[in-house]
Amino acid sequence: MNNKYKMITLLEGIKVTKYFGGLAAVKDVEFKVGEKELVGLIGPNGAGKSTLFNCISGIYRPTSGTIKFNGEEITDLKPDEICRRGIGRTFQLVRPFLEMTALENVIVAARFGCGTRTSLSDARRSALDHLEFVGISEKKDKMARDLTLHERRFVEIARALATKPEVVLLDEVLAGLNPTETTEAMGLIRRIRNDLGVTVFWVEHVMKAVMGTAERIMVLHHGEKIAEGTPSEIVKNEDVVKAYLGEKYLF
Repeated sequence: MNNKYKMITLLEGIKVTKYFGGLAAVKDVEFKVGEKELVGLIGPNGAGKSTLFNCISGIYRPTSGTIKFNGEEITDLKPDEICRRGIGRTFQLVRPFLEMTALENVIVAARFGCGTRTSLSDARRSALDHLEFVGISEKKDKMARDLTLHERRFVEIARALATKPEVVLLDEVLAGLNPTETTEAMGLIRRIRNDLGVTVFWVEHVMKAVMGTAERIMVLHHGEKIAEGTPSEIVKNEDVVKAYLGEKYLF
C-alpha cells in the first residue's frame, strides 16, 4: 500500500466471509480504513458490497473472519452495540419512520444511537444541527412520508451523523438523484469528512461521483476483492475494467 495510506487504522476486516446456503456472498475479504479517510467501495450488482456493510454493522454475522473497530473485535456484536461504539450507516433502500417528521426521525437517532446517554432536549438540538448540516433544516416539520427521495436520503444521512459516529457507512446515497442533487450530495460527503472529521466508507454505482470524491477505492467482484488503489489506479486496472467499468474508462 502506498505510504500515503499508512495511517491509524480505524476499521479493519480480516478474511471476512459470509455464506448464504452454499453461496459465498463475501469471501475472504480483507480491508483497512484509516482515520479520516474517504474510501469508495465499488463493484457490479451482487458483488457483495452491501453484504460487507451488513457484516460490519452487525446486521449479518460473518460466517468466518474478523472485523475490528479501534483495534477491538466487533464481529459478534449486535447492530445497536456497533452503532453506539461509533459506526453509523445509511441503507440502500431508504426507510424513514414515515409517520414522524424529519426532525423526529433524527431525534430518535440522536437520543438512542449514541454511546452516551442523551436527554431529549440535547437530542433535539443535535437533530436540528444535523438537519442544518445536510441542508434541509427547512423540512424539519415535514412528515417523512411527504419528503422527496432526495430529502429522505439526506434525512437518513443526518440520522446517521446524529449518532456521533467515527465512521459512517454510506450505501448508495446517490441512487435515484438527479445531476444537481448528485453534485450536492458529493459536496456533503466531502464535508462529512473535512468538516466533521468523520471517516467515510462509501458504496456507490455513480462512477463519476465516487471517482471524483473518494481518495481510495476498493473493488469487489463475485464476493472477492479484486483491486484497491487510487481512482487513477483503479480506472487503469485491467481486471476492474473487464469486470465492471468497461473500456470507456481506459485512458
